[in-house]
Amino acid sequence: MTIYPATEEEVRSSGIGRRLRQYNYAFVGEYPEELPIRLSASDGQGNVVGGLRAIVFLYWLRIEVLFVDESQRGTGVGTALLLQAERIGREVGAKNAALETFEFQGPGFYAKHGYVETGRIANYAGEFYLATMAKSL
Repeated sequence: MTIYPATEEEVRSSGIGRRLRQYNYAFVGEYPEELPIRLSASDGQGNVVGGLRAIVFLYWLRIEVLFVDESQRGTGVGTALLLQAERIGREVGAKNAALETFEFQGPGFYAKHGYVETGRIANYAGEFYLATMAKSL
């Protein structure tokens, strides 16, 4: 056996994701393919001041990145991005949402929006923990 970096052609044509979905269907039933959600927020001058990157997979909205420029924090930008992603997630069938956040990032922000800590890895980045949080949509 040889392990090597997949070529672009292998990524496009090998069907690894499709084959895994077929396997999963036997256990959880059929589900749609992964759907990306990409949102940006800009100020009055057109400067990007925040953004959110997420996917909907297996009926879960998975927030991967939510960032707001420091100058815009506390103005509602993060809330607007999060609520928009949750709305889109619900529209495409997501029943729950989940994310990971460092203790110095946003656990309090997410808790204010109904997310509950479901797990924690201590000392993930130096002395800081990484929290897993989730909520029902």
